[in-house]
Amino acid sequence: MKKIIALFAIALIAVACSSKKEGNMIVKGQIKGLKKGTLYLQKMKDTLLVPVDSMSLLADDKFILTDNVESPVMYYLTFDGNTTDKHIMFFGEEGKITINDNVEEFGFKPEIIGSKNQEVIDNYRKINKKFTDQRLDFIKKVVEARQAQDEELLKELEADYNKMIRRRFLFSANFAITNADSEAAPYIALSELYDANIKLLDTINNSLTPKVKNSEYGKRLQKFVDEIKAKEEKQ
Repeated sequence: MKKIIALFAIALIAVACSSKKEGNMIVKGQIKGLKKGTLYLQKMKDTLLVPVDSMSLLADDKFILTDNVESPVMYYLTFDGNTTDKHIMFFGEEGKITINDNVEEFGFKPEIIGSKNQEVIDNYRKINKKFTDQRLDFIKKVVEARQAQDEELLKELEADYNKMIRRRFLFSANFAITNADSEAAPYIALSELYDANIKLLDTINNSLTPKVKNSEYGKRLQKFVDEIKAKEEKQ
């Protein structure tokens, strides 16, 4: 009887292993300190975040997750599918991607290797952080000026802030154009320049290579630009 049960258990494991989805993107790595829990690989579908693969971890902090990538897009690696807490956001694409992190600082500064689009996004964020820091500094100065009721300083800060915003828009646009052969370019336009001048968005859109134009984010950018132009024509 014990032999039958053992054979049945082995058969179940074999079926589970054989039913494991094999995709053209393999995401593997290690989350140090995570000894128990479920890791989910998720991506956006329409307006919903949906799981595409998962793996339960028990006394082992290494993982392998997969998906079939038709076009490079952003993915989420989460605990128990909960993105409101901690998550790792990365650019998924065909091939092998390695993600290493630790459970205490999960998602804060993960090591992501193997995604060319992720490299582009990382380079963008390193420079863009300067603008983020400047924005926070402006907010602090505005609060202090309001408390002091210094109207003249508030006007100066507003003018300087608008100049900084224009510089950030130009930097983001130039960066996207320089990387027009990467799917990260239309993603940057959609996520960072959605409220920019249509001329900037149109310039980025026209600079994209045919491959990128035909990608998911490339198609979304084209649709976004067309919608803005249509609204402006009606006005």
